[in-house]
Amino acid sequence: MKFQNLILLLTIFLYVSCSNNSLRVTGLEGVNKSIKAQYAPDKRVAIFDIKFDSLGDKIIASGMTDSKEGYQKLLDSLKSLDVQFINNIRVLPDTIVGNKMFAVARNSVINIRSAPKHSAELGTQGLLGMSLKVLDKEGDFYRIQTPDSYISWVDRGGIYRMNKGEFDTWNASKKVIFTKNFGYVYATKNSNSTIVSDITLGGLLKYVSEDASFYEVKYPDNRTGFIKKSEGIVYENWLQKLQPSKQNIETVARKLEGFPYLWGGTSSKGIDCSGFTKMVYLMNGFVIPRDASQQINAGKTVDASLTFEGLEKGDLLFFGTKATTTKKQRVTHVGIWLGNNKMEFIHSAGNVHFSSMDSTQANYDEFNKNRYLGSKRYLGIKDKNIIDLKEKIKL
Repeated sequence: MKFQNLILLLTIFLYVSCSNNSLRVTGLEGVNKSIKAQYAPDKRVAIFDIKFDSLGDKIIASGMTDSKEGYQKLLDSLKSLDVQFINNIRVLPDTIVGNKMFAVARNSVINIRSAPKHSAELGTQGLLGMSLKVLDKEGDFYRIQTPDSYISWVDRGGIYRMNKGEFDTWNASKKVIFTKNFGYVYATKNSNSTIVSDITLGGLLKYVSEDASFYEVKYPDNRTGFIKKSEGIVYENWLQKLQPSKQNIETVARKLEGFPYLWGGTSSKGIDCSGFTKMVYLMNGFVIPRDASQQINAGKTVDASLTFEGLEKGDLLFFGTKATTTKKQRVTHVGIWLGNNKMEFIHSAGNVHFSSMDSTQANYDEFNKNRYLGSKRYLGIKDKNIIDLKEKIKL
């Protein structure tokens, strides 16, 4: 904060000492940069894209942010500088979205991209029934925010938009969670009937009724169908019975062995390294950060000496490029420690598979051992970046 205050003082000095508008803009950008560093340091989970331009004797502020606090701080700073400007800043969500500022995923897996076009890089995925915030719209794409705060774009066909009342009703409703890797929602109580859609591990649908063999379920867009009771369970019952443990981490991880690597994937249709750790923890009742470089900032540091001693099953191992005198550490990969007297870990690289840090093992992974950065423990740790679903719904 002292550094930010220094920047603010310097930019104020620059502003008041310059009569040239272009120099004033330069000073204002310094203020802008300081506020962005405070309220939106990670563009993956917060938006603060604001710039200042000079047009004749006028200063124009344009761009967008989803931080009302950051926006107000900027306005207060400009007011204190006695800056007269044209305000073209959008605070998201705004009128482009309208009153339907929420949404729920309506397909088994929704692809969420880095830009509003189908050819854009896959940033992450969402599962059927996932609750989302809607921030913006461009063409046929909506900018959304997932429960782990990740912000990116999804095509309109992947979501069903809702107003606040509809969204609250959906979130409060009784649901069924799908617990197999793959399956189907059927049109009738018969596995040979027409298929309404596919469904994957972790998918959620609204509970309607049940009999001995099937759950009747409803989609966010009000389609109805049936799930085999052997492939799902009432969500609240699942969560209540769930005992997050080292062994259950391994059990869930093994269910995904052999699944293909997919950049941006977080589902059983394809999964990247951090998507894999995310799914394993989700099925243990936790929502954790999306990317490996975010996951390393949560939990409790273990194995600070980088010797693989004191690690416990379920700890996350991080890999990448170590810091130098000129460059920061760069995290590019993550896996889950299992140990099992083999110094074994499981990760998604090419596919989900087991590797070892023991050079005597057939699956010894010398490449990752040489770029090991450290580990974090999530189980039993209270952290604002690790959302406990049991606490969220207050069982």
